[in-house]
Amino acid sequence: MPIPFDEIENAFMFVSMDQPYMHNAYLNIETGETFYSSELGYVDEIPDDIEDPKYISIPHKNELDLGKRLVIEFVSDFLPTEMDRVYSIFRRRGAYSRYKDLLSKKGLLDEWYKFENERQRAALKEWCAENGIAIEE
Repeated sequence: MPIPFDEIENAFMFVSMDQPYMHNAYLNIETGETFYSSELGYVDEIPDDIEDPKYISIPHKNELDLGKRLVIEFVSDFLPTEMDRVYSIFRRRGAYSRYKDLLSKKGLLDEWYKFENERQRAALKEWCAENGIAIEE
């Protein structure tokens, strides 16, 4: 049964909107139904058989290596002269907000969001294929 990709993508965004394990989403690969839970209190009624192989945990973006590696790839393509500065930014907490400030000043913030979205979609589709999840666009 193909599962609408936008439903998987929405669950991925939910899981990835904070630190790993703060938010979770589980996909029933037989029905396409998704269940959400959060350390912040938002919880669907999680099925009793959630450990059954028919449920798969939606990954966090870090599990798909879409964090710092993606930033470095973008900077090397669009801002190679700022590479040392970006490495310095990512040595401290709050790196993403400082990184986005830099991109905004350089007029590349929209380009970054487009790049990030394309890479995330491709990685998530690959994850679906690796896990035998049929998707529909």
